Amino acid sequence: MRSLFLSAIIITLFLSSCRTQQSEPRFVNIRGVVFGTYYSVSYYCDGGEDFSEAIDSIFNVVNKSMSYYIPNSTISLINRNEAYQADEHFLAVLNRSLEIAEQTGGAFDPTISPLVNAWGFGFEDRQKMTPSLIDSLKRIVGYQKVSVAGNRIIKAIPEIQFDFNAIAKGYTSDLAGKLLESKGVETYMVEIGGDLIARGLKPDGTPWRIGLERPAKDMFAEQDWDYMVEMHNRAVATSGSTRKYYEEGGQRFSHTIDPFTGRPVEHNLLSVSVFADDCTTADAFATAFMVMGLERSKEFIQKRNDIQAFFIFSERGNEYGTYTTEGLKVIPRSEL
Repeated sequence: MRSLFLSAIIITLFLSSCRTQQSEPRFVNIRGVVFGTYYSVSYYCDGGEDFSEAIDSIFNVVNKSMSYYIPNSTISLINRNEAYQADEHFLAVLNRSLEIAEQTGGAFDPTISPLVNAWGFGFEDRQKMTPSLIDSLKRIVGYQKVSVAGNRIIKAIPEIQFDFNAIAKGYTSDLAGKLLESKGVETYMVEIGGDLIARGLKPDGTPWRIGLERPAKDMFAEQDWDYMVEMHNRAVATSGSTRKYYEEGGQRFSHTIDPFTGRPVEHNLLSVSVFADDCTTADAFATAFMVMGLERSKEFIQKRNDIQAFFIFSERGNEYGTYTTEGLKVIPRSEL
């Protein structure tokens, strides 16, 4: 999977230290790099066991399934039409992707790979984009051209290629969380490149605290946060446009590609953090909302009771505004 510097828009705030008494659960934090971005796994357990090897095994399994940088991964073979049967993780992610694609009317589309690559945000060199090339690529993109029969992937046209970059980090965060639960861990937080799931309360009864980054001036700006949320049995994923892009001819091109226009999105939505029961769902909808823009996303989310969102959008000059959906409590840093 490609490097995901932009997606790392959530900063974990360790605002309280773990207790050191022998009778209290011990705090464990494991950090590293995976999928071209960072990860952090934090949890409390009585013995303070280190589950890093088991977590690494999950990362390896997902990579072998969904990394298009590995030539013999499931996604690489299926994209090249050298295989048609998928493993359980590929199937789980594809089936969920198709569900969310249908729900969002195609704003989230797991077959966007040809356009992502052509614009230079995938695993191939950027092409010289013209209206005719965009139109030709749009003809080989479309979630409706895909179906699943058992573990067999059926493409209506062979040129279909999958890209799970907008959902795989969330899915892997969920997998790592389930692993910890299988080990008897009840209180944990798993974060991969800003996609995060948190379960349980800390030993002192407080929830996990998460900082939401302010929009960056450019991709090289240091991370800093302006807002905080408390997380308890919830997941969050953030997508934005201020860290991954390129500039050409005085124009900035976002890494988020609109499946309808075939072009990078052009609107005033800078970032959106989506909250859901699982990180897979949050991850996919964060990308969908970046495609849909602020107003369409607000209309969409008002009809749902399973997801919430926090939007940051640009206004005149260098100012930006925010919008928080009903039921979500976001605390400005100035009020802490």
